[in-house]
Formats: sequence, structure tokens, C-alpha cells
Amino acid sequence: MAKKKAPLRTAAAVADGPVPVVGAREACPCGSGRRYKACHGREAAHAVAELVQRPFEGLPGEGDWVALRELVPAATVPLTVKAEVLATAVGEVPSVTLATVLPMAWPAMRRQDGAVLLGLQTQTSSGDLSRDLADALLQALATEPGNPVPPRRPAPGGPRLQELLDLDAAFEPEVHTGFEFWLEDPAAATGEVAASLEQANAAIIPTAKLDSVPEAYWCAAPDRNHLRWVMPHEEERLLDALARLAAAGEASLGEGTKLVGSFRAHGLVVPVWDLPQSVAAADVEKPAAQFAERLATALAATEPLTPEQRKARASLTSRQVTLS
Repeated sequence: MAKKKAPLRTAAAVADGPVPVVGAREACPCGSGRRYKACHGREAAHAVAELVQRPFEGLPGEGDWVALRELVPAATVPLTVKAEVLATAVGEVPSVTLATVLPMAWPAMRRQDGAVLLGLQTQTSSGDLSRDLADALLQALATEPGNPVPPRRPAPGGPRLQELLDLDAAFEPEVHTGFEFWLEDPAAATGEVAASLEQANAAIIPTAKLDSVPEAYWCAAPDRNHLRWVMPHEEERLLDALARLAAAGEASLGEGTKLVGSFRAHGLVVPVWDLPQSVAAADVEKPAAQFAERLATALAATEPLTPEQRKARASLTSRQVTLS
């Protein structure tokens, strides 16, 4: 009499921990005996399909989170982690800092002194950037000091940043001219570390955060300068308001400047202005504040768009792209 085959192990029967991502037709690393596509690949595909459009919604400074993820090369922000979350850490954690990007695009790293750096510009796979970042933060807290956190796919249903951070704490980005914040003592860097830092710094596009208005960033591109302003307003209402201003000739930030379009990033709209190369960040502080006043008036308008305004709106939307 032939022996009965042992039943395949289910996902619930495998060891705890994340399952590596492999090819759809390869054997699932969990040891179930099934192809990855029919086993843990289903979870991965389901997570990606459930894309969270506004992963930073509910966090202080949502627009700045978006800017640091998509626009700003080098910046850091101190984060306030809930006390009960810090209590789970290995050893003392003197600080937790969000960084735009870390060496080797690590999701996070733990310095020798126990401080945590959380990288924002990293690859993600869960469909919810907030969940990916929360997973990297928890990994960093559980990592011995002096080590980076490797990338992994977070478990479905894991916590989000909104559950780990103090939502009443301020979110105040500091834009840097280089990546020296990677190192505890940049002056002591030598050899490959110094060369890597020099190479990274050479690729930075000069960027500055405006003080007169929130969540707006000036940058100096090779051929012209730009102002990119992350706005929290509902998209259709904002586009109507921008169209009203454009049709009235009130959408610029001064002589030689032009509102050239916008893009979507993580559920928010980011209008973009072209600026002459002679226009520095300080030069657009006052014009940006004045534009904010005009925009507030346009946002409050309720009458239907005129033909000229509809034409301006069509022009704006035809040049709109989606980054994420």
C-alpha cells in the first residue's frame, strides 16, 4: 500500500519572520513546497495592489514628508518616538532621526552610540510606505549598535508610523548641503568612506526650504532654478484655484518666473515654478507669501470657472504627472 504524502505546510506553519521575495515560479522560501506565486507571493501581490495613496496622512508636516521623500537630496528631522516603543529597543537610544537617504540606501542604521537613523528614500514593497518605514524603525531599535538594517518586506498588518510616533511633536526639517550627517565624525573620514561621501556630495542639487510659507522648496537645477511647493488642499479645488490665478495673470512669483505645471506625489499636488538662475531662495520668500494670500482667495471662490479659466485649468492638467 502506497504511503500517503505528508500535507504541504501552510504559510501559518512556517517559521516566524519575513519570507524573501523570489521569482514567481521558484519554490517559496518558506518551505511549503509550492511555487512562490501560489504561496507567499499572493501576500506580496495583495499588498502592492492595496496601495495607500496618502501614506503620510495624519503625521505632522505631511507635505514635508512628501518633499523629503521625492524632492530634497539631503535633509534630516528629529523624530519623537512613543515611550512604549522606545522601551522595546536594544540598549539606550539617545535620538531617532529621519534622513532623506542613507549610505547604500539602507532603510535604517544604528550608530555606535545607539542613535537611530531612518532612511526615507528607500525601496518599498508593501504598498504602504508608512508601514515599510515603521518596520525599518522597529528593526533599527532591535538592532545592536553599529549596524545597518537590511531591506525586507514587512509582515502584512504591521504597525504604521502613525502608531509609533508622537503625533503632537513638531516636524522641522533641516536641509543640508552634504551628507556629512551620515557620520558621527565626518572630519575623521578617510579612504573609501571619504571618497564615497565626496561622490555623494558632488551629486547634490542645491536646495533650500522657504521660511515664509510651509512645505515649499527652492532648488538650483543646471539650466534654471525651481520652486516646488507641496500643497495639502484637495486636488480638484486646488487646480480650480490655480486656474483662476493663471487666467488672471496672478500665478507667477515675479518677473521672469512661471507656473509651469504640477505633479502628484503620495496623494498631494505639488505645483512647480520655473525661476531665472539669478533668483535665489531668499528672493522668492516675499513673492511666495503674497502668492499664498492670492491662493487663499482663489480657494474660497465658488462661482463656476469662466472659459478662460477652464482653458488655463486644461493647460495645467495636461502637464501634470504622478510620481507615486
